[in-house]
Amino acid sequence: MTASLKKRAKRLGEFAVAPRPEDPRLTDAVVGVDHEGKTIDLRVPAERPLTLYLNGQEIVTMMTIGDYPDYLAVGYLLNQNMLASAEEVTRVDYDREIETVVVRTAGRTNFEDKLRKKTLTSGCAQGTVFGDMMERFEEARLPADAVVRTSWIYALSRKINTRPSLYLSAGAIHGCVLCEGDRPLVYMEDVGRHNAIDKIAGWMAVEGVGPEGKLFYTTGRLTSEMVIKCVRMGIPVLISRSGFTAWGVELARKAGLTLIGRAKGARFVCVAGAERIIHDADARTVAEEDKAHRRKASRDEDG
Repeated sequence: MTASLKKRAKRLGEFAVAPRPEDPRLTDAVVGVDHEGKTIDLRVPAERPLTLYLNGQEIVTMMTIGDYPDYLAVGYLLNQNMLASAEEVTRVDYDREIETVVVRTAGRTNFEDKLRKKTLTSGCAQGTVFGDMMERFEEARLPADAVVRTSWIYALSRKINTRPSLYLSAGAIHGCVLCEGDRPLVYMEDVGRHNAIDKIAGWMAVEGVGPEGKLFYTTGRLTSEMVIKCVRMGIPVLISRSGFTAWGVELARKAGLTLIGRAKGARFVCVAGAERIIHDADARTVAEEDKAHRRKASRDEDG
């Protein structure tokens, strides 16, 4: 990592990285017919294959909207426990024409046994978790002194859900946001929430940003995979607009992760790590969400 990246990491403001709904490469044009029989033109999120190689070995082909392939590749390998740290990475090569990204390391790598032990996880676009990820999960230690204020939850929900995004312009997308206090720092989107969280993990590693004092926000379900990856990244608080899965709750409690879901307007539910919450805001003073910026998760718990 270069000195310039380290300096940039220290000067992060709100939405240092934010969605780019105006980028024409992230959507495709589609013609449809509406409920009145009228022809309509709309933009829908792109879904393109990206094949990831670690040195000379093919690892996986992911479906993604196509932005930040370098961060996605590094974050995926880190969260799958295929890299110990980003310091191992010497170069990341992306070729748009053949839709491949190659992460190169100084030392040799061989993950044939690991690839044979992969387990399909729940959620859209079918993420994968490899056999020995749970071993590292058992060893994870999250900071017990971390806190989350209810005023932060309300502020983050408002800022994130009114921010221009691919979801608000095209739908059918998930978002993940790295936050610090009541400030959203890095907002990534993709067709799968696991891709969005991997992009943030890769960004943190490449840009030299640690998990200290950070919170994580997602628009999607709080599944086992989301919990495992958040714990793997060392972030002690995970917040979502949507609901939980039973195994996600169980793993959060086991790891000491604060898990907050159904965060809409003044309401939220905490099912793990409630001792970290500081109730410093009066929920009665929090306005309901503006319908113009209401996300799908407000109508569909599993969005």
